[in-house]
Amino acid sequence: MRASALTPALGLTLLAAALGCARAGAPAAAAAPAAPPPAATAAAQPPAGAHYTLDPAKSSLEFIFLQAGAKNTGRFPRFTVGLDFPGADPAGGRLDVTVEVAALETGDKDRDETLRSDDLFAVTKYPQAHFTATRIVRTATGFDAEGPLTIRGVTRDTHVPFTFREASENGATVGYMAGKTVLRRLDFGVGQGDWKATDQAGNEVTVSFNLRLTRAMR
Repeated sequence: MRASALTPALGLTLLAAALGCARAGAPAAAAAPAAPPPAATAAAQPPAGAHYTLDPAKSSLEFIFLQAGAKNTGRFPRFTVGLDFPGADPAGGRLDVTVEVAALETGDKDRDETLRSDDLFAVTKYPQAHFTATRIVRTATGFDAEGPLTIRGVTRDTHVPFTFREASENGATVGYMAGKTVLRRLDFGVGQGDWKATDQAGNEVTVSFNLRLTRAMR
């Protein structure tokens, strides 16, 4: 098996939470000075009932891996994201991400075919990877999504830190989510036989994402 056809591991995931604007406080009673508006927070609450979906043309999902000591980058061009916020508490939200693993691209056709083989991602049997955030919490720098990530039929609890901001574009509200996490490919069985060795194919893979999401009210 060629060392140049080597693999990283994927990981996906992805995920979510939201920013909004704090409402200004109501004015005080007549003859009293108006109450100042509350200060905006860095991670304001999303609107109740907000539902976000992926804008694939303006989003990316990439992975970085070491092959024979050299850093390489691959991408997953086909994936979906669904994000729901039932109210002000992000812990009650839900994030679903599905990745078409068979569509992976690394810039080398031979390596791509090796990655899709039974010893690595085994895409004939496991064509997709899936992440569901069952817990989303605020952190000092943004948010953290926690939930099961399934790759190659193996499921592991995974944390994905990310940032999120809202913007108004052409009269529509959109969200921008970005983050990255590190996965170990062997934890998901991505590497059987000779591919269990990590001297040529690194075990750790960095997965990064930059997403544009469109919002619709449910």
